[in-house]
Amino acid sequence: MKLPVFALMLSMVFFSCNEQEKIPDVSNITVSLKTTRFEQDLFDTTSNNLLDYLLQLQKKEPGFTETYLSAILNISPNWPKDSAASYVNSFINAYRPIFDSSEKTFHNFNPFEKEIIKGLQFVKYYFPSYPLPSKLITYIGPADGYGDILTDEALIVGLQFHLGKDFSLYKTSLVQDTYPAYLSNRFEPSYIVINCINNIVNDLYPEKINDKSLVIQMIEKGKRLYLLSKFLPKTEEYKLIGYTEKQLEDAREHEAVIWDLFVKNEYLQITDKNIIKNYIGESPKTQELGEGAPGNIGAFSGWQIMKKFAKKNQSLTLQQLMNTDTEIILQQAKYKP
Repeated sequence: MKLPVFALMLSMVFFSCNEQEKIPDVSNITVSLKTTRFEQDLFDTTSNNLLDYLLQLQKKEPGFTETYLSAILNISPNWPKDSAASYVNSFINAYRPIFDSSEKTFHNFNPFEKEIIKGLQFVKYYFPSYPLPSKLITYIGPADGYGDILTDEALIVGLQFHLGKDFSLYKTSLVQDTYPAYLSNRFEPSYIVINCINNIVNDLYPEKINDKSLVIQMIEKGKRLYLLSKFLPKTEEYKLIGYTEKQLEDAREHEAVIWDLFVKNEYLQITDKNIIKNYIGESPKTQELGEGAPGNIGAFSGWQIMKKFAKKNQSLTLQQLMNTDTEIILQQAKYKP
């Protein structure tokens, strides 16, 4: 029996409202986050004495300035001060075009700050005892170096890796040797929030390098993706896993084929790292599934297993779901796409 158009529209609205109601209201959760545009301070110097200027920066942002100089620019504390200052000056001159581009792209950083705060509100809602970072620091660093970082007190964003996938810098060998195209395709402004919150996911549940079977490692990846989706409930899922929209559509359409790849080849219980690396972690593609198939396909299957387990256990809190033994998740999900 066909529903009248009005009734059909009403049912769609009702369904949509129900879906929205599943997202907790976190608007009353207070998050204090101070944003510092470190790159603006660094590149805005007109001082003839850069060494004195660096000391001023250190007083303003002591913790990060030291991290920036030693860990990001790799300046040894044993260098003479004038040599260190000269090195920083050379970096500023070389990266001035990158800074100028970042100023155009991020002249207003408020939208990103608001989205990060929203993500932190969800973190606090689900994990009230987790100590949230109190600072958000942006910077410009070497194009073959660090990107987005989490410290005890700050979310740190490397803007040099968020200038848009077609930015000319990312086509150079300097970047491609470290970040090939399947990675640099994510060097978009929209990944700032995802990377910041994902760093918190990994802080809450650090990945453990072990000799677990492929299927257990798949589900461990899936658990983290599930948690990330709860912290960023309105973010497109293809971005959370690092696929293109088409890649995720194809993965969903061929979910059974992907699972059969693991089952028919008897891969699920293997512990051979040389085989596991083909299906877990960053890679340009999954060879057996064709040229267009993304890498990290094991994480996709692990995510679907976690979703199915969570749907069967809606009485469990998010913390309880995350703390459930992975073997139990595998057994109870009974995943057969």
